[in-house]
Amino acid sequence: MQDTLITALRAAGFSRNPVPSGRTDLGGHARMQVLGMRLVEKVAPFEVAARLNAVLPPGVGIALSREAPRKFHPQWKAKAKEYRYRLLLADEPRWAPFAWRVDVDPEKVAAVLEEAVGTRDFFAFHDKSSSQLPRTVREVTWAGSGAVAELRIVGDGFARYMVRYLVGGAVGVARGELSHLDWRAAITAATPFAGLKAPAQGLILWEVRYAPADDPFAGQTATLPGGPPFELG
Repeated sequence: MQDTLITALRAAGFSRNPVPSGRTDLGGHARMQVLGMRLVEKVAPFEVAARLNAVLPPGVGIALSREAPRKFHPQWKAKAKEYRYRLLLADEPRWAPFAWRVDVDPEKVAAVLEEAVGTRDFFAFHDKSSSQLPRTVREVTWAGSGAVAELRIVGDGFARYMVRYLVGGAVGVARGELSHLDWRAAITAATPFAGLKAPAQGLILWEVRYAPADDPFAGQTATLPGGPPFELG
């Protein structure tokens, strides 16, 4: 995706490279990924999106482009991120590329995931290439529509593969394939946990949140394509 975007920037006449709010998993999706870029060309900031969309391939688009406040950094100024993970509970071709097909009670999965809320060492639930440090999961909720269940996880920041390991482990516990006691020990004391990494296609970076004074998009509404992966209905 990075190479695709840089190619589009050059084709649209921009010389600088973007700085993202973070990296998303290969094979995952994003409703809101935030990029910062120094604009040295004589182009109004709000026109950048249209220029890039004219040269980006299908399936990739820029929803909004605006001038950012001074010293804005997409990653370091972020206050929270919301990820959503989709479980596909019955065969539904329209959703197959955007969800994990698994037979499980989503309410049980959400109940297990709620035990992760708090500030903890999630070392048992992320790739070891990420730093070992306390991270905060603020909220876990879920919603359903037909064959699709959506798990919603809000946190101050996430390590590499952390959401997928949390979801995969919770699904394993809810299905009785993994020990709930081992899950709790891994959550509370970072003990090793032989869990599951949920497939990437069910993951979507939903929102990156900033303080009002730092948010370049405050009061703005983006128009997104309907249907999967952005809408459950």
